[in-house]
Amino acid sequence: MNDHLKLDIEVPASMAGRRLDQAAAELIPDYSRARLQSWIKGGQLTLNGAVAKPKDKLFGGEQLSLRAELEAQGSWSAQALDLTIVYEDDSLIVINKPAGLVVHPAAGNPDGTLLNGLLHHCPNQEMIPRAGIVHRLDKDTSGLMVVAKTLPAQVHLVDQLKKRTVSRQYDALVQGFITGPGRVDAPIGRHRQNRLKMAVLDFGGKEAITHYQVQQRFRAHTLLRCKLETGRTHQIRVHMAHIRHALVGDPLYGGRPKLPAEANRELVEALQGFSRQALHAAELALVHPRTGENMHWCAPMPTDMLQLLELLNRDRSE
Repeated sequence: MNDHLKLDIEVPASMAGRRLDQAAAELIPDYSRARLQSWIKGGQLTLNGAVAKPKDKLFGGEQLSLRAELEAQGSWSAQALDLTIVYEDDSLIVINKPAGLVVHPAAGNPDGTLLNGLLHHCPNQEMIPRAGIVHRLDKDTSGLMVVAKTLPAQVHLVDQLKKRTVSRQYDALVQGFITGPGRVDAPIGRHRQNRLKMAVLDFGGKEAITHYQVQQRFRAHTLLRCKLETGRTHQIRVHMAHIRHALVGDPLYGGRPKLPAEANRELVEALQGFSRQALHAAELALVHPRTGENMHWCAPMPTDMLQLLELLNRDRSE
């Protein structure tokens, strides 16, 4: 399966003195600079009909010609999965991912992932790097994810994520009693000893900022609405553990479950048996990559979290 690209552009005089790859990135913004450079080196993007180098300087008035064929970006297999699609058009897909579903194939999960299901739902996704996946959710985090259906859409969405204009809000049930809103500004990097974990690092971490507001308070727990300003691996999980309010059920960062004093057996068993981090990507907002329209989606909280909240509410009123 392949797509053919054909494009001819005259370099404006204002770009005299610019490098070919720099000018191409501005004149053909629908594709990443890395991809444009590979097309220049491979002779698919030519200058006045001749193969050129990415660093060649321009004079203005030259003809850029793109003749490229998009090829499959991986050797993944398509698999029929029951995907909950919240929205879809020619540019993007918004999916409500269930807890337990891995997003991308890896050594421990070679198939049965969201990516495999995407390829079955829309075979053209194989032409896009990572099958159009522009951000991820942890395996046991549920909720909304956006996937690009075209290369231009992917470039646009990645740019929005870099510029932090994509709004992602999460429901998080945490241990302990939080009285009001807050902000965690603490850099995150790979844990020094345990390579499976991330950690707040004084040196070498990447900027990470999480905002949170209280939605509901219980006797020994708090339901938060967390908003990501950055998007680091395990960010909410690490930040909440850092301020000593780890997510309920978090196997990596949570520690022992906190139990309300004299809680009934049903609640104790529910808290001790909650087998995933209580985290749900509830809201997603972004600018549509083709139309420029502001888009917004919500996903209801999954059953396991709702049932736990019901028990916590009942405990609070007893």
